[in-house]
Amino acid sequence: MNALFARHALLPDGWRHDVLLEWDIHGDLTRVAAGAQAPLKVARVNYVLPGMVNLHSHAFQRALGGLTERAGDDGEKDSFWTWRDLMYRFAARITPQQIEAIAAQLFAECLRHGYTSLCEFHYLQRDVDGRSYARPAETAERVAAAGQAAGIGLTLLPVLYSHAGFGEQPLKPEQARFRTNVDDVLGIVEALGALRSGQLEVGAAPHSLRAATLGQIRTLAEALPAGRPLHIHIAEQQAEVRQCLDALKRRPVQYLLDELGIDARWCLVHATHLDDDEVARLGRSGAVAGLCPTTEANLGDGLFPLAPFIAAGGRFGIGSDSHVSQSPVEELRWLEYGQRLQHQHRNVAVTRGQRNVGDYLWQAALRGGAQAAGRRVGALEAGKRADLIVLDGTHPNLDGVRDDEVLGRLVFCGNDNLVRDVLCGGHWVVQGGRHVAQDAIAQRYRQAVRELREV
Repeated sequence: MNALFARHALLPDGWRHDVLLEWDIHGDLTRVAAGAQAPLKVARVNYVLPGMVNLHSHAFQRALGGLTERAGDDGEKDSFWTWRDLMYRFAARITPQQIEAIAAQLFAECLRHGYTSLCEFHYLQRDVDGRSYARPAETAERVAAAGQAAGIGLTLLPVLYSHAGFGEQPLKPEQARFRTNVDDVLGIVEALGALRSGQLEVGAAPHSLRAATLGQIRTLAEALPAGRPLHIHIAEQQAEVRQCLDALKRRPVQYLLDELGIDARWCLVHATHLDDDEVARLGRSGAVAGLCPTTEANLGDGLFPLAPFIAAGGRFGIGSDSHVSQSPVEELRWLEYGQRLQHQHRNVAVTRGQRNVGDYLWQAALRGGAQAAGRRVGALEAGKRADLIVLDGTHPNLDGVRDDEVLGRLVFCGNDNLVRDVLCGGHWVVQGGRHVAQDAIAQRYRQAVRELREV
């Protein structure tokens, strides 16, 4: 039977007891009943949560983790921009086969830590010489194959990337693999259409206001099929804000809100540097702010104005971006801790209706992530995907806890991974803390990294 009985499960209206979950062969939940009797021969577990959504990923950057943590020798302060130069050199060599191997490793790691959905902001579209592949969707198809091998749900976002900077600056040689125009992106979206399923959606992503013009972004948004998600990098760096002010006479988020009518279809990734008016307007827009605290910290980006954004009714989700971490717990923990360090007080991410920080963060990130993914995920209810995580009820951190303490323990207590089993699209992809294809995926990853180091 495709069923599971949970003594405690986090449902859309909060924690409930004795919950029977059932799903069909298509990977959709068909029944979620609280106060149920446990059927015979159905596995019983203690704590079940909806799987988390990772709303921003550059999968190939997983192989860069830890390799850029050496300061330059020229006296210049290291920043996002110096990191980007190193990333470009890496991206110039990677092959489609290596992209697939690295992505599969990342996806398996994300699943083991509780992500069951991921949005891939995919901009490595061309070959190492900047030429289109025989199948222009070649590398995106490789990411999709990696997702299928690992068993994670995906939203693929082919990226529009036409310029090197504001003012339609021509691309640099090291950006040749990223080059796309609107027709290129729409062609990739169409080619990926046959892969769409309960486990895979296809949207699009103008890379940034630096890399695409307003006219291109508007044309892409209008041509993309209705309801498909749109993501964009925005206001990540103060230098970017200054450049935008110089070129467009407005701040980046202000410009988007003024010119494009940003709505719930959009995910604004990072949006780190906002003024008060942008916070209020973005909160009202219905768009999702895509926050990536571990990457934003790693790159020295700055801190998102979380408290006023929550007060403005803003929606947010989390992503692992460059994958210096693959853990939603770490993203949520540092989202809150960054605010505590900045404001010098505790328990920032709360509302009048939810005073438990862990509960608020997990549930808010689920809602925002599901919206950004454009998929039926983010909640344990009939009609949604059968995506859930089972916590290790035998771990000391969960011994004797009340329901309202579980997420506080998960997010803010220790570094052990409390995720024991993971169901994604109705299939058990992690059991006993191990991915079901962990060894084979890791072997391919190790080979890809060895090849890259030898180039």
